[in-house]
Amino acid sequence: MQRISVPTFANLVAGGCAKVGVGTNDVRRSSRPAGLMRSLVTVLVALLCAAAQPLPTPVAIEIPSGGYVLHAQLYRPGGAGPFPTVIGLHGCGGLAGRSEPVLPRYRDWAQELVKDGKAVLLPDSYGSRGLGPQCRVKERRISGRRERVADIVAAQKWLTQQSWAMPDRVSLMGWASGASALLWAVRPQLPEHVLPDFRSAVAFYPDCRASSGLGWSARVPTLVLIGGMDDVYSPPACRQMIDGARGRSALTRIVVYPGAYHDFDRIDLPLHQVAGADAAAPERGHVGSDPDARADAQKLVSDWLAR
Repeated sequence: MQRISVPTFANLVAGGCAKVGVGTNDVRRSSRPAGLMRSLVTVLVALLCAAAQPLPTPVAIEIPSGGYVLHAQLYRPGGAGPFPTVIGLHGCGGLAGRSEPVLPRYRDWAQELVKDGKAVLLPDSYGSRGLGPQCRVKERRISGRRERVADIVAAQKWLTQQSWAMPDRVSLMGWASGASALLWAVRPQLPEHVLPDFRSAVAFYPDCRASSGLGWSARVPTLVLIGGMDDVYSPPACRQMIDGARGRSALTRIVVYPGAYHDFDRIDLPLHQVAGADAAAPERGHVGSDPDARADAQKLVSDWLAR
């Protein structure tokens, strides 16, 4: 029997994953078994190396904006870019936790987007102003229509000055009150926005009640994702808002997930009714994960941001 000399895993890994130099598309037909075996082994090592890459960690950013400094967390793929970039807008619970700069919901999405080749900038609208969670604050000092839109504009301006960011491929993505701010930021009537404009926008379970009564429309393609059982905000109001924008707006779409509740895209969050003691939770309603809705939303978001 003819012996086939094949590189061992030890030899390949000893050379470093970066030296493997192949991807999953590099297996080529070969009439020689040794060549085919080498290709298969090399591809397998390349896949193992990719899986072993550490998850991206955020970098603290300071963005001058008027009379204050907007603090943000930045996730970037490896390399010099330029990259498509997503500005992520946190909900009323804020961006950071007690011991972490980015809460798991936003970190998980940022890591998914980075794997897809996108950079993610997460402005901290509350922490930048010395504020904690604003979910149950009766007289809020931060308005989605004013301060949060100003933060969006400041973040976009900063991105246009970064050599690693593609200025014509900056998109918005928001959750809950951050998604509500997003709806204001994409309106045609916004007095100030940076050119080139946002590429697209994705709003997870926004409060559409005010927008639906104001003849809302969007100047950039906007996707709304909400659970059909969401009793924190109103799925019918979001559907009315999107239906009313047709014919006088940029492309808009709504997806309502039957049986899904508020926060459906979070990982491993048991469905429960919000408790009054949790200052970072909505004032009312139920929250909880829905794995099927989350998986579908991940695909829809990837497709929407690739437009």
